[in-house]
Parts: sequence; structure tokens; C-alpha cells
Amino acid sequence: MGSIGLLGASVEAMTFSVIKEAPASAANVALPEGVVRVDYASGVDGRSDWALAWAPVTGSVWVVVLHGHGSHGDQLYARADIRHHWLEPLRAAGLGLLTTNLRDNSWMCPAAVEDLHALLGWVRAHYGAQRFVFLSGSMGGTGNLIYATLHPEDCAAVVALGATTDIEAYYAWLVGHKEGIQTQIGAAIAQAYGGTPAEEPDLYRRHSPLLHAERLTMPVFTAHGEKDNLMPVDQFRQLAAKLKGQPNFIYQEIPGGTHDSPLLLKASMDWLIKQSTGSRGG
Repeated sequence: MGSIGLLGASVEAMTFSVIKEAPASAANVALPEGVVRVDYASGVDGRSDWALAWAPVTGSVWVVVLHGHGSHGDQLYARADIRHHWLEPLRAAGLGLLTTNLRDNSWMCPAAVEDLHALLGWVRAHYGAQRFVFLSGSMGGTGNLIYATLHPEDCAAVVALGATTDIEAYYAWLVGHKEGIQTQIGAAIAQAYGGTPAEEPDLYRRHSPLLHAERLTMPVFTAHGEKDNLMPVDQFRQLAAKLKGQPNFIYQEIPGGTHDSPLLLKASMDWLIKQSTGSRGG
């Protein structure tokens, strides 16, 4: 299944440079030896951005990790619980790692989609990557699902934890809040998408995994906390209902779980490593 055309920008115009001695993370955490920083200028609008790349120990499978709202492309290395539960087993399995900054709080808007597609193309050309598996939570997990519906050809498998499945409905929920992180997320989404859902309805619908669930034909593992107060579980239940019976789709709901509960779910990591190393258990 091919990709859905969006901006039509000349992503071939993007330029990439590799800084072999990657600086410390934004949280002043030293990055492991072998991690390099990749700087690039977007082919969409020339915006400068970056990613961190760590080549596989063996093979050509890469794990793509998108960060959560308010974090940056070094979250995998800078956040202690994620570093322990994700980074350590992924490297023990010998997998390559690509962690992207991707316009900060972009919520996989069209420009972010184009930038990521071009970045994956560069990783293929520069490192010989053959398969990409996606592992992310919260905003990053939402981005995984959006990107997978727009570019399924790039996604060998997807893990989305504590995510939302319809950006338009999520925005409507957010604007019902008058303070707190919810208002900040709502403003960031409107800015990234160039307007509200009322102003850009077609764009928001194109970026809805719930409305394009049929494009999620690759293996997908999802999990959500029952008591998530940042991304309500109802949306994910709707996606799970749509994909029920699909052999490659897994949904786990954590009783009493919070927004962060799925991030520490060992089953998701075990599943991802099986998908990444060629043992395609369900």
C-alpha cells in the first residue's frame, strides 16, 4: 500500500550532516559512545532540525522513537525510566536507534510527516537500513499511528502506547479545559496544523488513524491506561473495536492505569523485539 501525498514538497532538497561526537542531551545526560547527531534542513520550509542515530550492532533493523509533548529528540537517553525500560533491551537486541526531534511539539503535522519520510530515506541510504519499527508513547505514539496510516510502506511494525487516535476529537476534548497542560497541547496542535479543526477540517481528518484504520495493516501493538487523564481511553477503544479480529493487532488496556503506565509495559518491548528480530509472534 502506497503513501498518501500531502505537501508535495521537494524533500530531495534536504541536506544532512553528521556530528560524530554528539553533544550531551538537553538534560545534560552524556550520550553513549556511537550515538551521532544528524542535523538537517527541512525540504518543506528550510527549518533546521536534528535527530540522534545509533547504528545497529548487527543487521539492518532500526527502531524509530518519537518523543512526547514537551520533550525533545533525546528523550530516550535523558528520561531515566524510558532509558532503563526501552534503551537497554533495544541495544541488547542489537537494534539500530533513530530518535527524532521532529519540530518539537509537531503532533505529526504535514511538515513533520514530510521531514520524517525524508529522514528515513537518508537512514536507508547512509546506513543501509532495510526495516523500520516504531516505538513511542503519548504524542510520539500518536505520531506513530498517524505516520503509519500516511506512509505504511515505511513501517514494518508499530508500538503506540498511551496515544490518541483522532486528532480532531482530541482537540475538541482539550479545548474543554481552561488551564494546565491540556491548554498547552491544544495550542501546539493548532499551531502545528496551521489552524483548528474548524479551520482545517480535511487536514485533521487525513491525519486521523481512527478514520483510516484500514491502512494499519502492519503488525501493531497498542496499550492504554484505563484512568489516563491526558489522553482519554475512549478513543483507543474505538480504534480497537475497528481493528478487532485483525491478526496483527494487539490492544491491552491496563486496569487503573495512568497515562504513563503503558510506557513500562514489558509485553510491548518483548513483542517489538520479536518483530524486529524476525520472530513474528502475535
